[in-house]
Parts: sequence; C-alpha cells; structure tokens
Amino acid sequence: MNYRPRLRTVLLAVNLLVLILPLAGIGVLRIYESALVRQTESELVAQGAFVGAAYKAAIERRLVHTANGVRGYGAPIASRWLRNPHPEERWQPQPARLDLAVDPVFPPPPPALAAVRPADRTAIEAGRELTALMRDAQSVTLAAIRIVDARGVVVATTGEELGLSLAVREEVARALSGEHVSILRRRVSDEPPPGIRSISRANDVRVFVAMPVVRDNRVLGAVALARTPTSLVQTLYRHRTPLLVGLTVLLAVVLTVSVLTAFAIARPFAALIRQTERAARGERGAVTALPHPGTREVAQLSEAVAHMARSLEERGEYIRNFAAHVSHEFKTPLTAMQGAVELLREHGPTMSDAERNRFLDKSAANTDRLGRLVRKLLELARADVMQPASESVDAREVMTQVAARYREQGLAVTVDETGSRAPVTIDGDTLDSVLSNLLDNARQHGGRDVQVWLGARPDEDSVVLTVRDNGPGISDANAARVFEPFFTTARSQGGTGLGLAVVRALVRAHGGDVWLGNSGEHGSTFHVRLPRAKDR
Repeated sequence: MNYRPRLRTVLLAVNLLVLILPLAGIGVLRIYESALVRQTESELVAQGAFVGAAYKAAIERRLVHTANGVRGYGAPIASRWLRNPHPEERWQPQPARLDLAVDPVFPPPPPALAAVRPADRTAIEAGRELTALMRDAQSVTLAAIRIVDARGVVVATTGEELGLSLAVREEVARALSGEHVSILRRRVSDEPPPGIRSISRANDVRVFVAMPVVRDNRVLGAVALARTPTSLVQTLYRHRTPLLVGLTVLLAVVLTVSVLTAFAIARPFAALIRQTERAARGERGAVTALPHPGTREVAQLSEAVAHMARSLEERGEYIRNFAAHVSHEFKTPLTAMQGAVELLREHGPTMSDAERNRFLDKSAANTDRLGRLVRKLLELARADVMQPASESVDAREVMTQVAARYREQGLAVTVDETGSRAPVTIDGDTLDSVLSNLLDNARQHGGRDVQVWLGARPDEDSVVLTVRDNGPGISDANAARVFEPFFTTARSQGGTGLGLAVVRALVRAHGGDVWLGNSGEHGSTFHVRLPRAKDR
C-alpha cells in the first residue's frame, strides 16, 4: 500500500515550518547584527594595535635620546607594573568576542575629568607626534582614538579631551592594569536619525576597545578607541539585492507549502464534498473512494463515506422492494376479504349455509395469513435493529429444548448430543427463535412426516450449527433466493417467506452468518455460524 502521511503529521509539519521561518529570520538577523559588532571590534583592535605600537616606538625613541644625552625631554616616563607579568610573546592575537545576546550593554561613558597631575613631557611629546596621524586615519576609519598615559591622562586624541583624565572609565582603568578590554555602551545622540544612505551610524550601541601599551612588563599607557557599528538597517539596505532574491525564494517556499497543503488536504475534501452533493441530489453511485486521498485520514474518511453511501443505497433499495412485497402480500388477502364481504352483503340472504360458511372460512384464513405476516414483519424489524448480545449460552442445551418442544407438536427431531459444550455469544431466546424458524421452514416444505437432525460443531473461534432434513430439497433456481424476504414456495401451506430472512438478520446481528449447504432430492441442509464464547 502506498504510504500516506497522517493529517496531523501534515498539519504539524506546516505549523512547524511556519513557526521556524520567522524564528530563523529573527535568529539570523540577530546573529548578523552581532557579526557587525564583532567586525567593528576587530577593526578597532587592529587600529589600536598600530596606534599602540606607534606610541610605544615614539616613547622608546625619546627614552633612548634622553639616555644618550642627545636631547633631553625630562625624567623617564611614568609607568605601572603589570599585575600578572608574563614573558612577552611575538604572537598576541586578540580575537573579537562581543555578542549582543550575551554581553551587557553599559551606560554611556562618563565625561572626562580634570587630571590630578598632568602627564609628563615625554608622553605629551609622543602623543603630539601621533595626533596628526590619528586624525588623518579617523577620516577613513570613523573611529574616535585616544592615547592616555599610565595615569589615564589624555596625551593624544581625535576629540577635545586633551589633558583630561579618562581613568574613571572602566575600560581605560582595566587597560591600564594590563588587560585588553572590549565592551558595549549605550549610544545617546541629540542629532536627528541619519538617512539610510548616510555614513553616520543609526545604531543605539557603541563599541569601546581599550588596549594597554606595554614595555618590559610595565604599562606605559593605553589606547582607547570607540566607534558605532553599522546599523542592521543600513547593512540590509546595502545588501538589498541578494536579500530581495532570498525573500523571493522564501515566498516561493511558502507558496509551495501552501499548494502542497491544499493538494494534501483541501483538494481531497473538496472532491469528497462534490460527491456528497451529487448524492444529495439523488444520483446513485456518486460517492466512491477517492483515488488520490493524499493523507491516511482522508483515505479512511473517503472509504467510510463511500461504504456508508453504499449501505444507504442498499438500504433504500431494500426498503423500496420490501414495501412493494408488503403491499403485494397484504393486497391479495385484503382483496379476497373485500370480495367476500361484498358477495355476502349482496347475496347473503340467498346463499346456502355451505356457501356462506365457505366465504367466511376464506376470510378467516386470509385474516390468519395477515396475522402471521404482521407477526413475522415485527420479528424481522426487531431482528434488523437488534444489538449484539453480551450474553452467552450453550447451543446444545438450546437445541435440546427446541427439539423437545417440536417433538410434542409431532415433528421428528433428532439432536446430536455427542461432544463437549458449544458456548456461543447469543442469548437463549434469540437462538431459540433462529432454530424455531429453521424447523418451521423444514415442516412447511417437507410436511409433518419430515425428519430433522440438529448438530453443533465447535471451531477455534466459532460454532457451526447444522439443521438437516430429508424433505424434497430446494432446486438450484430457488437456492439463491431462499433468504430473500417474501420468497416462498409454500405459500399454500401458510408460508410467509420471512422466516429465513429473520434467521439471517438475527444471526448477522450477532456477528455470525447462515447459508444453505447441500440441497437436493434427499433434503436440505442449513448451516449457522456463531462466534464462540469462552467457557466459564
């Protein structure tokens, strides 16, 4: 059988996909925004490394000149010992680590304060040497660069803080202790938001990097850099072409999922609705199992609806035929009774007693026939709506009781009492009715001299009851119609044609079946199969 997904599987997959798409988009944008921050951090680290190296070289040149007496610039530069000195290595990479999802965002930096002590002249001269270089680089890098001495006093800057102290800032204080620091600070601007094409940044955070300048395990100062990373909107605008392509692909995926969902769910349901509408208009055979149901639940629903439609059509046909048979069966005796009444009314006074009694006897016989028909019709109606019984009974015991009752009525009945118990899932009264109808059928067709044999054969999950007689048998032409309502060849003997129909309805209501076995000149055999009950 072709694999069909469950309806809940399709709905779950669609819902998960719909859920994942926006979450994935948010996650990708958040990761990309963090990548922009780390890109800015990497650029600031690279710039800080060059500026720090240049500042260190400028200091060393002045210290060497002072030591050689070429030109004096004052006392040796102020410095700090590293808290955790370690042998200097050639390679000291500083990878970018900032992450918007993890790292805190600090408040805007506090303003620079007046220095308690001014920077020494060596640091000032080295800073003055680099100021022009830093400002030229800022026009390209857009980064704010400051160099502070070992006490945190600004000796070179691209801004206006020259001679002021930045030691109150956390990143500068940590850098002067020998630590490489990268932090995020909230950006507050009084200017209107820049345009999407502007080089100004519209981001609400700013990256701050502070790097110590170290010589012989002593901190000579620090380089502090800051820059606002490119905003996500500006970056997306710059990459609008591939983003539009991606959005188009995403839209195509959503449309494809919608089409597949419609194909797997909506289309089969629409076909099923069209079938039921045709059936509601009276078209026979309109509801059939869908050839392409899509999902397992729709396939089951389609098959169930088709089965229900067939059952309703068969039931409707059965009711129409049944009504026609009932009308025919009632019409004949009623017509005869009506004719007898009219004759008695018109010619009653001139009739002899024998003629009058003959008409009355015929009316009484027709009345008896109508009574039997009504009783059998009620019995058939109850059998058609009967619910399976939860009771069980020993079939051999019921067969023995029924056989004894019919022997008293003059019918020769033999019961095979050999074998063990034969429990069946049916109540005793219903089984009695089944056997009684079969014995009545044998007596009507075989006469009072007919002999009947009853037997029961237990099987693994069922019990087969057998009713065999030595009557005239049933012809091949009639064998296929014996269970049809109102079909009988013993109408003159009082047969209604409903006994075997009642038997079939009762047996099938309890999950069993009945069929005609061997039938010929030496009699007929009926078999009844009933579910076997567990022995208690």
